[in-house]
Formats: sequence, C-alpha cells, structure tokens
Amino acid sequence: MKKKILAQRTEAVKRYCAGESLQSICASLGKTKPWLYKWVARYSSDNPSWSDDQSRRPFSNPHRTSAEIEKIIAMVRMNLYHKGLFCGSQAILWELQDMEVHPLPSLSTIGRILQRRQLKHRRTGRYSPKGKKYPVLPAVSPNQTHQVDVVGPCYLAGPLRFYSLHAVDVAINRCGIEPIPCRGAQSILDAVYALWLRMGIPDNLQVDNEMAFYGSPTHPRGMGPLIRLCLLYGVNLWFIPPAEPWRNGIVEKFNHHYQQKLLDRVTMRSIQKLREESLAFEHRHNSTYRYSTLQGKTPLKALEKTNKQVVFPRQNDPPRHPLEKPVHGCYHLVRFIRSNCRLNIFGEIFLVPPETQYEYVVATIDVKEQKLKLYLHTIQIEEYKYQLCD
Repeated sequence: MKKKILAQRTEAVKRYCAGESLQSICASLGKTKPWLYKWVARYSSDNPSWSDDQSRRPFSNPHRTSAEIEKIIAMVRMNLYHKGLFCGSQAILWELQDMEVHPLPSLSTIGRILQRRQLKHRRTGRYSPKGKKYPVLPAVSPNQTHQVDVVGPCYLAGPLRFYSLHAVDVAINRCGIEPIPCRGAQSILDAVYALWLRMGIPDNLQVDNEMAFYGSPTHPRGMGPLIRLCLLYGVNLWFIPPAEPWRNGIVEKFNHHYQQKLLDRVTMRSIQKLREESLAFEHRHNSTYRYSTLQGKTPLKALEKTNKQVVFPRQNDPPRHPLEKPVHGCYHLVRFIRSNCRLNIFGEIFLVPPETQYEYVVATIDVKEQKLKLYLHTIQIEEYKYQLCD
C-alpha cells in the first residue's frame, strides 16, 4: 500500500512537469489540486526520498516541562541518591513541594524526566532471600495486619528527648505517628491506644523484640503491657525474629521517611509543636503519598475504595497500667532455629526437635491452656508447659 502511494505521488509530479493539465491529473488519480500543489512544491531532484511522508510532530510543545524544572528534578534526584535517602518520584515530588517549585510536575512527568536522563538506576546491596519459608501474615484488606515500631531516642532543638511510636497498615500503607516521652509501660499503652482510635483495631499486630513491647527479661512470662492490651482486645500479637528488622520492613521504611521528611527538615522546640507536626505529616502522607502497589492511589483513597467497616475502641481514654491478667487468647513469636536446636523466648531457652534446625518456627503461647505450642510450616510438632505469671 505504501509503495502504491509513493508511486502515485511520483507519477503525478512527472505528469505535471511534462506539461499535463492539473484537471486531467487530478481527475485520473482522484486527488485534489491542493494535494498536487503540495507534492510539486516538495519535489526535489537532488532528494530521492522527497515523496516520503514527513513527521507531523510540532517543533515545540507548550505543555512541556521547562528545562529549568527538569534540571531541578535531576539535581534533587542526585542529591537524595548520594545522601543514601529515598530518591524515587514520590520523594522528589515531596522535595519539590517543600521547595515551592511552580508549576509542580506530576509523578508521571517526573518519572519520564528521570527515564529520559537515565536516572532510574537502583542502589546495589539489596537483600536477597535465603530460601527459607517464613510465616507471612495476611495483608489483603485494611487492618488485617499492622506493623509497629518505636523510633528513638530523638532530640528536639535543645536537650529535649523523645521517642515516636509508628504503625503502618500493611495492606494500604496507611500510617500513624504518636510521639511519647519515654518507653515506659503507660507511654506505650497511650500511644498504641491513640493510634487505634485513629486507625482502628487490627487483627494482627507485628512488632520487634523491644523490651517495651514484651515486658521485662527478668519476668519473661509476666506478659508485658502491650501483650495484655492486645489479648484484652482480641488482637494477635506477633514478635519477629531477633536481629531481623527487615521482617518489619514496611514500618522500617516509613521510619526513614519520617526522619528524612520531618525530623531533618522541620525545627521543633516543644512537645506540643512535635505533636502538631507529627499529625500534619501523618495526614499529608495518608492523603497525598501515592503507592504503585495501590495502583497509584493514596492510603486514604485505598481505604475508601475497600468499604471495609473499621472497628474502633469503645472508650476514648486509654487503659491504665497495670492491666488485668488476660484469661484467654494467644500471642506468637517467630524464631529461627540454629544448629544448637534452642528456642529463645525472651531469654528463656527451650530445646526443640532436630527437624526444626535451620528453619523458621512459630512459638504460640496459649494463655488459657498455659502452654507453649511449637509450629513448623503450620504443623504443631511440640508442646511445652508454660505457666504465666500474674
């Protein structure tokens, strides 16, 4: 078809140059006079490809991002990359907003600029799985699983020290931030309860082995304040393996966002100012930060689309420490068993079967039965008496 069109153009110009009339040429070819004039004007004996189609792309695009803003985007990207900070399109957009760049490019525009300038390379040294099966908690709908972590000690402008308790809904990346003065029992209860009042009560709560979460190493069977709070509200509490913070990777990544985008950028001189800025940062993240895993939606938009009924605590005031001892429920510890076949439960050692060697196991403490049940790949393989303290 293309060859026929090119031959038609060549024939029309040859006939015109030979002196044939416009009317006869156009009538025989079924074309208009403007069409013939166009190809006669384009004819060149020195250019054999004169009859080829030319690009109709405009020489300039009035909507194209200016060269100055493209340069700013590239500079911000390289600056974040060399500092070891988050440097994707979301992080760059956040920086441009704080720099009050106008007009502000969209996320897709920033991505195209980075691709055009070949600035999409990733960092090296990423974690590679070891091939061991790890018990993963469900995270399909909101409030199925929350990851919680404590950041600190941090310091305001001056000698004022504080900690910050963070929670992230794994399914929709919705976050909660609650500053606390210390890691004491009542501070942890107040912070977790305050987050539940804003985010809802989760089915599963995953934490690391911070002493503030499990209680005291002197009394490992005493059930710390967070354990008791979760059991009283029917929440399954999960402790990740020691020295494996990447198992709480989503909240750990959010901790870096918190440090990079709030603590390193905003000067705060009082706890009241810290609380105000933390709530503002929480709202900004949940309402504007878009995730590719959510098909480009923000956490709040993803929550709205699910139409899930979120359960909140009935009382506004947090419970007071010490909480009453629960009489039923379970809490869980994930542990990696090494060659010595020893299971460490908050400093207390249990010998486990040899088939658990170099495997991840789940140690479930049943409060009602006062037993420690050991699971390998969801199959119970051992059971121990586990008398809990008051």
